[in-house]
Amino acid sequence: MRTDMVPDEMGASKFYKLLTASVVPRPIAWVSTRSAAGVDNLAPHSFFTVACVDPPMLQFTSVGTKDSLRNVRETGEFVISLATESMFERINATATDFPAEISEFTAVGLTPEASTVVAPRRVAESPVAFECRLEHDLELGDSTVVIGRVVHAVVDDDVLVTDERGNTLPAVQRLRPLARLGRDEWSRLGEVVTISRIAWKNWPGHFTEVPPAP
Repeated sequence: MRTDMVPDEMGASKFYKLLTASVVPRPIAWVSTRSAAGVDNLAPHSFFTVACVDPPMLQFTSVGTKDSLRNVRETGEFVISLATESMFERINATATDFPAEISEFTAVGLTPEASTVVAPRRVAESPVAFECRLEHDLELGDSTVVIGRVVHAVVDDDVLVTDERGNTLPAVQRLRPLARLGRDEWSRLGEVVTISRIAWKNWPGHFTEVPPAP
């Protein structure tokens, strides 16, 4: 049995709750911006992903017009810092609806770190940060997709690992990323499994069809 759920019948608010409870886990963009008046802002956005490889771009969605979106439109710059397990309560605290003249960095006790290329500050406590310049902002209904070109990135040395192929990259077990689920639920990093892609010339390779459970 399945339950049918129709957006037009349920209404936006109820269907939004279905979306966020089903599209899980979602990585968190911890977006720092600076207003034209020079006030630093920091807020988590869980509609977040890579938008383009070459040139490198990241995107996050602002539901409604919040300080992050206003500041990006005013200045054309933002920084995305990685949201980690150790910062759980502070990340949640930066979602508080502080007045625009109050900096979340100060309010929740985080360290603003000068960026290399853009004006908005990085979160010093975060192991990875991407400095971005606005490429596009696309209005979709009540939301805006913000796409930024990455112009600089920094990574803490202690999360980097060189693999057998010679790639020096952040190790997810060292990053300990935090994710959003539905309701007031969040998720820590669980079991990590590894599997390689299968080239057509090697099909079926290591693929094994497992029959569905009765």
